[in-house]
Amino acid sequence: KWITEGHKADHFVTLVKTSGSGGRGGMSMLLIDTGEGVSTKLLKTVYSSSARTAYVVFENVKVPIENLIGKENEGFTLCMHNFNHERWMIAVKMLARARRIVEETFKWTLQRQVFGKPLVNQPVIQEKLAAMIARLEACQCWEEQITQRMCTLSFEEQNKQLAGEIALFKYEAAQLGHVVADGAVVCFGGRAMSKAGMGHLVERYQRTYRLFGVYGGSTDVMASLGIKQALRNLGSPSPKL
Repeated sequence: KWITEGHKADHFVTLVKTSGSGGRGGMSMLLIDTGEGVSTKLLKTVYSSSARTAYVVFENVKVPIENLIGKENEGFTLCMHNFNHERWMIAVKMLARARRIVEETFKWTLQRQVFGKPLVNQPVIQEKLAAMIARLEACQCWEEQITQRMCTLSFEEQNKQLAGEIALFKYEAAQLGHVVADGAVVCFGGRAMSKAGMGHLVERYQRTYRLFGVYGGSTDVMASLGIKQALRNLGSPSPKL
């Protein structure tokens, strides 16, 4: 019922039920134009008012047949085709945001003086930085590996081989956010709660980083999908080792 950019959208790509049959077979993809029967209401969010996130209501909307995307009752398949690239993109964004925060945190610990020495000299701070950097660089390597395979595999091969791996990559990128947010807040201290000064990026990050874990499928869904894909590729394993 709600979507980012909905308050200023001219069109909505919408998955709707068009058949009485249950499951994925009874859904179609429609392009619904903003107009009679379509209303939106701006929603306040914790991230940004410029996103124009809106509550969307469709009431007795008439959609012309030419606005059907793909074939009738096959819209679910179209929706699934988009997820691999969408989830990869979201995970890449999460890594980019995390890297910026790690950079800001490292610079701050070099500048901040505690008992006459830079904050980075404190063992507990070194442990926080190490945890942030190690998880970030591991995720970066995974990102580059998946990206290389996306550029070389066919679309059909990507769906078969990478759907589960991309899901787990996005899952791990979300877990990285927890580590980075926690470490940055510890290192910045009270400045991490300030919307001004050197801590403003950390304040925004610790307040909004969880959102990216929800986009494109929440972390628990990604974990489940990754394991289900692994089991599917495994086939029917023997009950004996």
